[in-house]
Amino acid sequence: MVWSVHSPLDDTPTSPVPVPPEVSGTAPWAGSPPVGNDPSSFSPFVELGRKDWARLAEAIEQPLNQDDVDRLRGIGEHLSLDEVAQVYLPLSRLLNIYVENAARLRAATNDFLGESTRRTPFIIGVAGSVAVGKSTTARVLQEMLRRWPSTPRVELVTTDGFLYPNAELNRRGMMDRKGFPEAYDRRRLLRFVAEVKSGRPEVSAPVYSHVKYDIIPGEEHTVRRPDVLILEGLNVLQPARVRADGTAGLALSDFFDFSIYVDAKQRHIQQWYVDRFMRWRHGAFANPDAYFHQFSRLTDGEAVAKATDIWNRTNGPNLRENIQPTRSRARLVMSKDDDHSVSRVLLRKV
Repeated sequence: MVWSVHSPLDDTPTSPVPVPPEVSGTAPWAGSPPVGNDPSSFSPFVELGRKDWARLAEAIEQPLNQDDVDRLRGIGEHLSLDEVAQVYLPLSRLLNIYVENAARLRAATNDFLGESTRRTPFIIGVAGSVAVGKSTTARVLQEMLRRWPSTPRVELVTTDGFLYPNAELNRRGMMDRKGFPEAYDRRRLLRFVAEVKSGRPEVSAPVYSHVKYDIIPGEEHTVRRPDVLILEGLNVLQPARVRADGTAGLALSDFFDFSIYVDAKQRHIQQWYVDRFMRWRHGAFANPDAYFHQFSRLTDGEAVAKATDIWNRTNGPNLRENIQPTRSRARLVMSKDDDHSVSRVLLRKV
């Protein structure tokens, strides 16, 4: 077990931004174990390499089989039974601990207040770049958490459904900024999460089609008081917006009980995006009704150039400007190597 968080570099994964001066004085993140009583040598995260992390679940039975893994794996994703056992099984156990302790805290609070409030959904936010594998992470966690006795009902909602429809994005001249924070109906998204957390019997979210590249009119995903809600999206860890009068509003993460950031070096994520684009040429793009059907006729060279251009104009800047800066706000950071396998985990200390 290593007690360190490395210095932040632009292309270094799992390197949260430096501690603000009011927390750390003038010292950066510590790169070695704490020494003496110098507060600048401490980190708010515990870092565990893959082997140390995997040992945390050695006594837990693997609940998934190969068919489950094949069904959950995303396009081009590295996901194996070993990955599930060594990475996601300990993570699901950790989340189970948090869920059970939240229930105990609610009961103790009820006793203290002399009230009787019912359990509300435990909300987990999963953030990360396009093509980093956060959707696969969310799907695997949903499947794993369903196997724990205390959380049989787990819902997964993506923030894609809260993007403005293409017609509205075109009207605002924002199609090239799809996925940026301003491309979402943030008020509706915040209201959705707040209503789920308040315990409303039914809360509905719009549905997005990656084939149509747009919201599906009239289609909704209804959430009915799950034990756990996983909210997956690019910008779920964005801080609260500052109002015109200088005050801050609510952030989505204000309603989260746990948050995860899926991380990797930017050059690796860009390559994964290009590789996925190439695969989609013969998959989703081949559908005549697909928004990107035109790209199915590109040559290999043209397809690489197009994917790289989209990355450089949209996904790369969004990652650098909006997504990666939220990394240090997560409770847990999963760091991936170039083959998509998770190499280490950073967990915020309690």
